Amino acid sequence: MCEVLSRMDIDLNSILGLHFFMAPDFQIYQLVTYMFMHGGWAHIFFNMFALWMFGCVVENVWGPKKFLFYYIFCGIGAGLMQEIAQFVSYSVEGLAAYDYVTYNGLQIPMSTYLNQWTTVGASGAIYAILLAFGMIFPEERIFIFPLPIPIKAKWFVMIYVVIELASAFGTSNDGVAHLAHLGGMLFGFLLIRYWRNHPYSGFGDYGVSKGQQFFDRMKANWESRHRSSSGNGSARTEQTRHESDWEYNSRKEAEQEEIDRILDKIRKSGYDSLSKSEKQRLFDSSNKR
Repeated sequence: MCEVLSRMDIDLNSILGLHFFMAPDFQIYQLVTYMFMHGGWAHIFFNMFALWMFGCVVENVWGPKKFLFYYIFCGIGAGLMQEIAQFVSYSVEGLAAYDYVTYNGLQIPMSTYLNQWTTVGASGAIYAILLAFGMIFPEERIFIFPLPIPIKAKWFVMIYVVIELASAFGTSNDGVAHLAHLGGMLFGFLLIRYWRNHPYSGFGDYGVSKGQQFFDRMKANWESRHRSSSGNGSARTEQTRHESDWEYNSRKEAEQEEIDRILDKIRKSGYDSLSKSEKQRLFDSSNKR
């Protein structure tokens, strides 16, 4: 396919890749399409491997719609950050004062030179997925080659941030859009914080996962039944309960605290993190009337 397009003099990276916004070949749609183009097999392999490894987990927590929105949003954010970085470079180098520039030993028009500033790849969105995994499961331990011991996800994300910061300000012309990576993580962080502060905002379930809504309803139903049973407690006799009012209320309060603890554990680590006894207790509580 690539050979056919090459013979037809069609360069998809030039058409769909993200150009500098002052270049003649820049198009607004490239802020989306550049994520689906890559610079080689290794580039696409490692991006897709990370998307599969961490994206599957995040998608299972958020659902496909919310995950896709997050992925595209952060990819666009990464592209915008790359555009800002290129504009800063353009201004610092004073390129606006020149009509021609020497590039690879040849003198070419400035417009042609700016068209070479092309960004491709989903790395910015992938870094945002890594951030989301670290924020959802900060205490989860993962193995990273070649480290001999597992590290917590939150430290894994922080290490990547430090590496990208050092690379962005310590290297130049290495062909890697480090600020785009950081931009994807920045937009991801801001979006996750917004969702956490406004859990029911957005379209559909973008603000809160269906799983969390389910457990929130379960908790609300449990609290409602608890209040109802507490209100009718005075009508119960000592013969039917075989316990004092103080003991009854203490037992109910302890049960409520245990259910709250289990629901909080589900929100932080998922349903599969529950022990068999915790799952049974949650099931029993949901069936009580």
